[in-house]
Amino acid sequence: MVSVHSLSACSTDTAEALRALEREASRLDVAADFLCVFYDESHDDRLIHDFLTARFPGVAVLGGTTYRGAMTEQGLSGDYSISLFLIADPDGEYGAGLAEFAGDAAGAAERALYLALEQAGCAGELPALIWIYQAPGHEEEVIAGLRRVVGDRCLIVGGTAADMKIAGRWRQLGPEGAISNGVAVGALFPSGAVSAAFQGGYEPTGPSGVVTHIANADFANAAGNGKAEADAAVAPSHGRALLMIDGEPAAAVYNRWLDGALSDKGAGDSIATQTVTCPLGIDAGKIGDVTQYLVVHPGRLLANGALSTFANIDEGTRVFSMRGDPKRLVERAGRAAAAAVAGLPGGAGHFAGALISYCHGNRLAIGEQQIDQVLAALGESFGGRPYVGCFTYGEQGQMLGVNIHGNLMIAVVAFGR
Repeated sequence: MVSVHSLSACSTDTAEALRALEREASRLDVAADFLCVFYDESHDDRLIHDFLTARFPGVAVLGGTTYRGAMTEQGLSGDYSISLFLIADPDGEYGAGLAEFAGDAAGAAERALYLALEQAGCAGELPALIWIYQAPGHEEEVIAGLRRVVGDRCLIVGGTAADMKIAGRWRQLGPEGAISNGVAVGALFPSGAVSAAFQGGYEPTGPSGVVTHIANADFANAAGNGKAEADAAVAPSHGRALLMIDGEPAAAVYNRWLDGALSDKGAGDSIATQTVTCPLGIDAGKIGDVTQYLVVHPGRLLANGALSTFANIDEGTRVFSMRGDPKRLVERAGRAAAAAVAGLPGGAGHFAGALISYCHGNRLAIGEQQIDQVLAALGESFGGRPYVGCFTYGEQGQMLGVNIHGNLMIAVVAFGR
């Protein structure tokens, strides 16, 4: 029997927040078997890790920093909070692993997964769910590493650790403590069913074009720092620096699609905030007659008219101009939650709780005044059952049977009893 619980506490002092969490945890009449923690960048990772390992000995623990708190069935935990997602499941098996990228994100993901499987006592077995929490920039490599082990035979869901101002203060936490440039992996073998949904709340506006020239991350980093080292880092296959769309400078094409909204921006300028409601989309296939779009968020204007993104794009891909209004984004959160619950055998009647990765860009797009509407939509879809939702810089989930990384998405995992 699976039961899910959420706990939150808020204080500028880490020790005080943990004392409040201890008081909350003492009221639970269950023994934890799996635990995710999401916390403000200002908190002390060591104190959090020490508390969790002492309070929940032997429990699989992972998590990291989130943008401005977390969502739970009790509301928004807010700045300076620490939130726990807890599964009690004596008949299930759970493990967690942590690994530094160290120049090989795919290899790190594999190592972390093997550690998680070992802790779960399930080496060589296929989990029902792999939950990941990672540093920004290598999401596709992480998924590639995990897929080398499990393919798309099980769900890979999770998020990219966030901070307050995209300033590199994100961390990932696992069994050994916290790191800043790696991945935490959870291997879950729950005794109940698992179902997931991975969706965006954006629609195409009409314009589209084919990406005809791509550069790799080295170019994006150099150009973002005002350097024009274009030719030295050009890669023919995929990357996060779009040089050309339909043979024209990518930034100029994108600006035209936005009716000149970026005309006052120059090379090196961030456009992440301005583009949360007008990202790019990639046709991921159809469910019935409805096209599913993977959303990709443009982040910065680069040298030579290039455009950086927060997800990889393959050369030859057709990208679409997308729009998302706040009302639609609020509704999408509720629909994704409802879809995940409906995917459980027995539906809502067997739903225990949920774990969510929700893009911080979507939160910016709807505005702080409307985040309560997202909470209301989730609460209605979940029927008041417990959940925790972290705010992330990227989301990972399964779309049309393929585990992938996207931006401005919502990933929902529903756990059955």
